[in-house]
Amino acid sequence: MTSLPLRTHRLTLAVQFSLLCLLPTVAAAQDAPGNSARTLDTVQVTGSRIKKAELETQVPVQVLTREAIDRTGYTSVADVVQHLTASGASLSTKLNSSGNFGFPPDGGGVGAGAATVDLRHLGPKRVLVLVDGIRWVNESSGSGVGSSVDLNTIPLALVERIEVLEDGASSIYGSDAIAGVVNIITKKNADGGHVEVQYGDYNLKGGDTTSVDMSFGKSGERAQWIVGASWFKQKEVASTEYKWATVPVPGTGLANGSSATPQGRLVFADPSGKTYNITSNTGVTSPVFDPGQAACSNGNVGPRTDDYHCFGTPDRYNFAPNNLLLTPNERKSVFGQVRFEFTPNVSGWFRGMYSERESANQAAPEPFFLGTDAGVYNDWAEKNLVISANNPYNPFGFDLTTMGSSPNLFLIGRRPVEGGPRRYEQEVKTWYAAAGLDGTFEVNQRTWNWDINAMTSESKATQTNTGSYNIKHINQALGDPAACAAIAGCVPLNIFGGPGTITADMLAWISPIVRDRSKNTLSQASANITGELFDMWAGPLSFAAGAEWRRYKGEYHPDPITVAGEYNGVPSGVTIGSYSVKEAYAEFDIPLARGGFWGKSLDMSIAGRYSDYSTFGGTGTGKIGLRWQPADELLLRMSFAQGFRAPSIGELYGTLSRFDATLVDPCNNAASTTPKCVADGVPPGYEQANPQISVVTAGNRELDPEESRSFMAGFVWSPGWAADSNWASKLDLGVTFYRHTIDGAIQAPDAQLILDRCIDTRDAAACASYTRNDRGQIVRFEDILANLGTINTSGWDFTAHWLLPEAGWGQLGFDWKSTWVSRYELINESGQPEPKGPGVEVNDSAIPEWTSTLTTNWDFRNWNANWTMRYIDRLRERCAGANGFPICTDSVADQHWLGATTYHDAQVSWRTDAWMKGVKVTLGVNNVFDKNPPICLSCTLNGYDPGTYDLPGRYSYAKLSMDF
Repeated sequence: MTSLPLRTHRLTLAVQFSLLCLLPTVAAAQDAPGNSARTLDTVQVTGSRIKKAELETQVPVQVLTREAIDRTGYTSVADVVQHLTASGASLSTKLNSSGNFGFPPDGGGVGAGAATVDLRHLGPKRVLVLVDGIRWVNESSGSGVGSSVDLNTIPLALVERIEVLEDGASSIYGSDAIAGVVNIITKKNADGGHVEVQYGDYNLKGGDTTSVDMSFGKSGERAQWIVGASWFKQKEVASTEYKWATVPVPGTGLANGSSATPQGRLVFADPSGKTYNITSNTGVTSPVFDPGQAACSNGNVGPRTDDYHCFGTPDRYNFAPNNLLLTPNERKSVFGQVRFEFTPNVSGWFRGMYSERESANQAAPEPFFLGTDAGVYNDWAEKNLVISANNPYNPFGFDLTTMGSSPNLFLIGRRPVEGGPRRYEQEVKTWYAAAGLDGTFEVNQRTWNWDINAMTSESKATQTNTGSYNIKHINQALGDPAACAAIAGCVPLNIFGGPGTITADMLAWISPIVRDRSKNTLSQASANITGELFDMWAGPLSFAAGAEWRRYKGEYHPDPITVAGEYNGVPSGVTIGSYSVKEAYAEFDIPLARGGFWGKSLDMSIAGRYSDYSTFGGTGTGKIGLRWQPADELLLRMSFAQGFRAPSIGELYGTLSRFDATLVDPCNNAASTTPKCVADGVPPGYEQANPQISVVTAGNRELDPEESRSFMAGFVWSPGWAADSNWASKLDLGVTFYRHTIDGAIQAPDAQLILDRCIDTRDAAACASYTRNDRGQIVRFEDILANLGTINTSGWDFTAHWLLPEAGWGQLGFDWKSTWVSRYELINESGQPEPKGPGVEVNDSAIPEWTSTLTTNWDFRNWNANWTMRYIDRLRERCAGANGFPICTDSVADQHWLGATTYHDAQVSWRTDAWMKGVKVTLGVNNVFDKNPPICLSCTLNGYDPGTYDLPGRYSYAKLSMDF
């Protein structure tokens, strides 16, 4: 692949453009300035590499202190950051399914058991996660090479605070920082021990959560050290605990249930050419077939008097009760770090962590589809199958085959409930080690800071799958009994009777234990320097510069039967890949004015980074920011940044794999005779055999990096007349406007939109993506990754902090944060907008127009109480097309509304220093009023959107903390 040239001309244009916009544009911040300057040690804040005493930078940084984290009652880093108003849907213990989601169309695997963070609804891949300013290794998935950080590998016990930068920062930190940066700052200073125990559950219906955190450390004149351990265990919650999760789609009956049933659906032709679409009667284990009865297809749907009847909607299988609302998760971690001062100017440090996670998810018993219409990308099921007339369980008396020029087996959908649900169990081990030196020296009587560091880490996962099937063994067991007898262990298989007809011996032959392995490693080294170069007319010119090297390695090894094409589930091949990157950056903080016409201060920051990738070559990014404080109580800020995201290992090297998409064929039933459907090769009377269509995706080594542009502007106002008044001790008000544009977004086109576009417009590229057989069934659908999309999103953040004066009854404070997404537009490869947007629920995720959090906090002596209200704006979704389900709020407009939802959380705590160094008792309830999420028709699991809403049910917890 050819290297990209250094785009210095683009950086120059960006800087020139930003300079022209500086004076008339204002910008925003998270924290308001004080009324007077503070004398502080120099520190480094997320969003800048320059150490300085002034904490306010050109970009908004949301700081979640340890106290704020504790007040949420959450027990993981993921839960904390996923509840920010700027966060979108991402993997969690609520949104996690290996079986139903299979391989997502991004080359990375489903990340079973992992938890990630999404900022600005741009996806977890576009968020950079740091720990103490250093990158963290990507998660190891059960089904591919992951491209996001699993926050479950970072125990909450070691977290001092979390800094969230909701702005592009590629010029500061490199790739992935398109939507923002999450920097997790760990505990470093301790003097004694700390133990914390917490227990909670959901309305006594399950989900019991227990956590124990311990740490101990000492701080001396020259050394500080801390060690700790963390244990977390969360039990599962079955979907049967929530009534709306026990039907495939709430309010629709079995219309969207599966055609693979315990009785079996059979679509075949007899020797005369008569085509049948039948299923056996309930409770019949040895059905009798009468070829003289109604065929139930091609208009012949009369009654039958044998042991079969015409297949219809009431026969579909309800897979929902087998799912989980909450997946089980157990995590164990140990960590430690030490810092030693060798001389007054040179210090060294070491930090290490090891964690293990055991998790699981579950799906309905795995179906198998056989026949030319199966569309499962498996030759054993579609092309090489003969169900012998000699098979003792074949009730038809003739061969059913997919082979030859005249196959007569079109579809068998059988759900072997005898084998139990699919269970996917993960074991993930992650280790991390980092060390470094830092210090100071004098240059022209100015103090410069330097540091060098190195890090290596690995995340390794094994996923064990039970309840799945070997399609080759199924083929052999359905064939000639004499051929089966010649194969050691082969037992003839009965798929024609009802539940219970597949015996233990049959299951032993067709049910393997599937084990998949994956691994991600990251090695990194960097050197940085920062200080003041010289005095300018308005103050010293500060700078930071550095160089960095990183190497990523990733691999995924499916079970040998998967590689051989014998697995009934998602086929895939081995993925192995690596790449390295060398980078250099420079950042300058330029004081433009102090006092006079420009008020208190005016500063500009400029940053640039050049990255050289072994996979695609070199690229440069730049950033410019302005910080203007016209008065003590007003701060205005702006930034413009270029960004990029390098293709991940899974996106580059991922081998062919399949995910099952739920698609509605526009040519189904009556529509089959329309000219557009006839042109697509659909015969009259066509009926879509299965709403789940297998779609193949794969990585693409020709992918280019995604490129982005980010703009942020706004203000923070701390009115002096409100400070220390009789009604306010402090009042801070903030507004931030943001805009992100991503070009060449790496994605697989939405399969439903491809299908719709082909039928509506006969778009050649869309129509080339899938293949129909002569019966009209879609049997091949390819959806390969490419640089296809353009994403444009913009919106506003609003913040307010009001602290009342302290009184005899205590002190009351209010903290309000709100995000309004005014625009989100994803343009596909044909230049058309996809349906994802503000206020829309689609593809199991949503972008609410408004999300808001209001926390009321009360402190009185040893007591603290807080009440938090979390608001999610209403959403709309399609209402299952022409089906017109009664639950739809507007069937005529094909629209269903998910009403606005407000959750209430409460917590009270009491602390005393009379015992040991301190004891604290906390009681809390999240979702105090037991609010259920709104019913979602388009969501494929559990009847609601778990990426947007809380788990159904009230969560109560108790926590005991002790210092000694």
